[in-house]
Amino acid sequence: MTTAPAAPAAPAPSARRKRSAGRNLPAAIGVGVVLCAILLGVFYLVPALLPALVAIAAVLATLEVSHALGSANLRVPAAPLLVAAVGIVVCTTVYGADGMLISTAAGAVVLILWRAVEATGLMAIRDVVAGIFTLIWVPFLGSFTLLLAQQPSASHKLMLALLIPIASDTGGYIAGVLFGRHPMAPTISPKKTWEGMAGSLLFGVAGGTAVGALLLPEELGALFGGVFGALIVVISTIGDLTESLLKRDLGIKDMGDLLPGHGGIMDRLDSILLAVPTLFILLWILEAVNG
Repeated sequence: MTTAPAAPAAPAPSARRKRSAGRNLPAAIGVGVVLCAILLGVFYLVPALLPALVAIAAVLATLEVSHALGSANLRVPAAPLLVAAVGIVVCTTVYGADGMLISTAAGAVVLILWRAVEATGLMAIRDVVAGIFTLIWVPFLGSFTLLLAQQPSASHKLMLALLIPIASDTGGYIAGVLFGRHPMAPTISPKKTWEGMAGSLLFGVAGGTAVGALLLPEELGALFGGVFGALIVVISTIGDLTESLLKRDLGIKDMGDLLPGHGGIMDRLDSILLAVPTLFILLWILEAVNG
């Protein structure tokens, strides 16, 4: 009686789980290059188009956020929100910081009154809070771009605010894919690791130092660029974790699907929306200290 040959042993599972990009890299790279080309072209060649570009981005991102909040049964009134978003951009362009603050406050009041006409009670309060949150997160923070554009060496400063988030994201992605072992907050964002954070810090500081040395005025220079790069990495990481928590609560992966390989427009603008006001405030503090 012959004995049946033993079945081949199943291959042992890999001791290390294969890491993947988690996105369509060719599409992500292509879209990223196009977006950067548009922004740099506006910064350096046709800065007069910057308010229109900010207004378009604010409208698209505001719609995206309001739609995402709607998945949690929050009724964010789109009409007054979009009007307020455009109004903030226009008032910032014409009247500067005063116009930005006053138009944001006016937009918040309109949102409160608009929702109060439709309904009252706890749900209405939640809707108003969500609307004001959207108003501050997108058009208010985005309009700091226009305040920077009114300063000397505006194009170079805008370049710094654009490139640092890109460098940080790139460094974090590369280090996370190659070396990521220890999650920072596994219940919130499982793919974000301490190794990725280190890569973000390395690229962010290096990018800021390079841009500062090459483009910024002498009174700012490489040191300012490096400090700004490190600060943006920390702030952006906190912002990313906060946004990941928001997405998890809303039950969504991305804020939208407008940009192939990237998700929604807010998934690309989130770090820039933090970088621009941070740069503006740092410059304001530096100017106040130097008197």
